[in-house]
Parts: sequence; C-alpha cells; structure tokens
Amino acid sequence: MSINSHHPLDAMFSLIKPVVEASGHQLYDIQQNGGTLAVLVDGDDGIGIEELAQLSRSVSNVLDEHDPIPGRYTLEVSTPGVERRLRNESHFSGAIGEVVNVRTTPEPDGRRRVVGTLLSVEGDRLTIDDADTGVTEVHLTQIEKARTVFEWGPAPKPGSSAGSNGSKHDHKGGSQK
Repeated sequence: MSINSHHPLDAMFSLIKPVVEASGHQLYDIQQNGGTLAVLVDGDDGIGIEELAQLSRSVSNVLDEHDPIPGRYTLEVSTPGVERRLRNESHFSGAIGEVVNVRTTPEPDGRRRVVGTLLSVEGDRLTIDDADTGVTEVHLTQIEKARTVFEWGPAPKPGSSAGSNGSKHDHKGGSQK
C-alpha cells in the first residue's frame, strides 16, 4: 500500500466530508468492500447511537442526490472502533503513543511485521518502538496494512468480584408479586 497514492474514493470524501463536519465530527475514512460502503466517523467526545443514526440519514441523502456509486450498495456509518485501520499520514499521526501492528513489504531478512508503540511520524517515516527489535523506522511506502492494537487490561482473578456485574447485591431474575 502506498500511503500517498490516489485514493479511489476521493470523490466520496468530497461529498461526505462537509456533511460529517457540519455535525461537529471528523470523517476518519471511507471503505468500499463489495456491496458495502463503510463511512467511518470520529469525534473528540465519542459519538452516540443517535448521532450515528442522524449522520447515516444525512450521508444517505447526499449520496442519493449525487448518485456516485453505480448499482445497489449497503451504507454503514460507524466509528473506526478500538482497533482502527491506519491508511494515511493523518491516521498515523493520530495514533502516536498507541501500539500499532504494521505489515510491510518483505524485508531482505524476511521480516514483515512490526508491532510496538508508535513514537513519531516524520515525513514519510514512522518510528516504532518494537519490544522485540527496539526502535525501528518504517517508510510509509513499505506498508501493506496497519492498524492500532487494543490492549486489554489484566484478566480478573478467579473468584474476584471484578468479573461480575460489580454489584455487592445478589440479583435474581423474575418478578415479585
């Protein structure tokens, strides 16, 4: 994947971005996979279900008006999620300090994967602190696929109340008469 290559959905970005920004959110990405068009939006304070539903209606109206996609498709409007795909320089810049998983074109030594904390994005280079190999530089043009990695906290110990619903009271189903 060449991060700086012409994005095939550029026309969609120009239609959808003003709609999303008018709602006070940011257009993170647009992905087309078969008959599904996924519009990924992000917000500083998160996005609620009602906001996503309204955005979906607004985006659908714009797409219906301009009809940029031939044939039938399914529109999905959602957030990028906790493990979000990184496809351009702004995505990587927004992930500085997070753990990333980057698959590159094959290196002479056969290595293709770098997993670690993204330290910086400078020009066309990422600096990643990989636990196995230390600080590594990766050029954006070498990247085939990249995403953030969600790190789960430690699992609760067996028998602890952290794994339950957090209540100190015993709740049983059914109704009282």
